[in-house]
Amino acid sequence: MNTKLKKLTLLCATATASGHLAASTIAIDARGDAMGGTGVVSASYLTAPFYNPALTAIYRRNDDAGMLVPTLGISYDDQDNMLDKADDAFNAANSGDAAATQAALSALSGTQANVDFGGAVAFGLPNRYIAANIFGKAYVENVATPDIAPDTGNAITQAQDSAIKTASVAVTEIGISLAKYQTLFGQHFSFGVSPKLQRIYTYTSVNSLQDFKFDNIREESTGETALNLDAGALWFHGPFRVGFSAKNMLSRNIQTKSGVTRIGSRDVAYGYEYQLKPLYTVGAGFIADYFQFSVDYDINKEKNLPSLMMMSRCSEQV
Repeated sequence: MNTKLKKLTLLCATATASGHLAASTIAIDARGDAMGGTGVVSASYLTAPFYNPALTAIYRRNDDAGMLVPTLGISYDDQDNMLDKADDAFNAANSGDAAATQAALSALSGTQANVDFGGAVAFGLPNRYIAANIFGKAYVENVATPDIAPDTGNAITQAQDSAIKTASVAVTEIGISLAKYQTLFGQHFSFGVSPKLQRIYTYTSVNSLQDFKFDNIREESTGETALNLDAGALWFHGPFRVGFSAKNMLSRNIQTKSGVTRIGSRDVAYGYEYQLKPLYTVGAGFIADYFQFSVDYDINKEKNLPSLMMMSRCSEQV
């Protein structure tokens, strides 16, 4: 019996893309991170549920079982230096320097910080009838944006009335991927589905420039449980592969808690809508034992907490 065990891997990367919240870009294993987050045609049967369920049926003949021991991934993006600029604005206001405060508020306006992290486990059971993979995944997306008070001619008061808004979503899911390899018209295909149970938590908070910290993000929370479904397909001929995956096929709109918080002399409203929508991705690649090249392209826009994204990913591994 050939049993594979993938040990604990800690991933730590600094995102360079523009600010958005999308868990699909969080790599859940070292290989996926090294491959730039691609996986629609290049993932292994162990990581297939997180990229393309159809890959669950693609394994070596001597593979009897495999386990992905909990892996962790984290992405931190504060390329606008929002946290430092918030401190600068507070310190300038606290010192009574109106000109420095105005300049700091101008620098802070329009910035954003993101912290995303996730983890996963999987247990693969390849076989020629129906290949299976039991998996669990959890990820958290956090975004913080400043809400600068209107300019009333007094920069000190403007800083005291300004706020930092945070929004966060945490998704945990447990499911099973089922896939089958078939030969149709002389061509090689595999098809897979992943029914899964999801628990989605949302969090919001509003704080003054003085009181803001990411620890406050869990101040207002809600939670929902729902069923969802992923599906995928793969065509391959020798090392050449073309694949398609559809994730979170049952869309949901989830409202975070909303309300009004008093910041200084101003009432600041908060509340967001988290949209869990299907994400369709196509991939192509050359996958050999000692060399791999693959490209993934998201063919639709995925809107989460509050912005849009369309991504393509390309990777090469030797």
